[in-house]
Amino acid sequence: MPDPQSDTRRATDHRLALVLAGGGAAGNAWELGLVAGLFDSGVDVTHADLIIGTSAGSTVAAQITGGAHPAELFAAILAEVHHQSGGTGADRRRPIMSGPNYLEWSNRIIASSQDSSDMRRRMGAAALERDAVNGSAEQHWRTVVAARLLSHLWPEQRVLIPAVDARTGEPVVFDRDSGVDLVDAVAASTSALTPYRIGENRYINGGYRRSENADLATGYERILVMSPFGGRTRMPLAWGMDLATQVDELRSGGSSVETVFPDAGAGDVFDANALDPSSRPQAARGGYDQGRTLAQRLSDIWR
Repeated sequence: MPDPQSDTRRATDHRLALVLAGGGAAGNAWELGLVAGLFDSGVDVTHADLIIGTSAGSTVAAQITGGAHPAELFAAILAEVHHQSGGTGADRRRPIMSGPNYLEWSNRIIASSQDSSDMRRRMGAAALERDAVNGSAEQHWRTVVAARLLSHLWPEQRVLIPAVDARTGEPVVFDRDSGVDLVDAVAASTSALTPYRIGENRYINGGYRRSENADLATGYERILVMSPFGGRTRMPLAWGMDLATQVDELRSGGSSVETVFPDAGAGDVFDANALDPSSRPQAARGGYDQGRTLAQRLSDIWR
């Protein structure tokens, strides 16, 4: 399945693109809070002509285009604080792996790789090897992902969800024309240690294609990037996977690009903390407050 970056240039409307980067449980909450804060202040980013969702951002993309009101999604996160000690809410948000273990595992692979293509091949091979030993968990993960989405159907507006083929290391981007269910696309993009099976293929996290995958918005007039990790990357800068490189590319192509990063109100949402479900309510509140603050500035470009 080819990477349809070129397809975005053929879109009928190249005006507004929203980029939702990965960032674990906390990043998902911060982005949803930010969307809700902007919406309540008169800036509706959910109507973007193109929405790109990577990893945790793919869940956000499906949630905000699935019929739920931003305020409802925000309120649901705040309600999670009542379930942190156990019960259904905690079970649905419990991470598949521990943050430190995942970072140690993936950092070792990144450090041993020669370039981004080599890294993707190594990451996929390591995930497949781990899966062969520990057994596949894709059905459980699909159930978890499905429970987070109000609608399991692709929206009418254009949504792109990146992933990486675990067997070949080749990047792929799913959309409504890919022949892949929305739930499976989100499950593949959010998969980390365990490769996710779709048919005969296996996929790992979309963040290994490129960190925010903002380059998929090439050709769009105005682009808003929400990056829970503040544009930081664990990859060598020489690989060009970082957000700053992508923003430079987009701006050199004539696009106007705005980036939004979490402030102190969202708490520490980077690295291992991003996978901790208990960080979600504060991250969401911080995002909401940021949205309210940024609305006036963003309203000038988001119209």
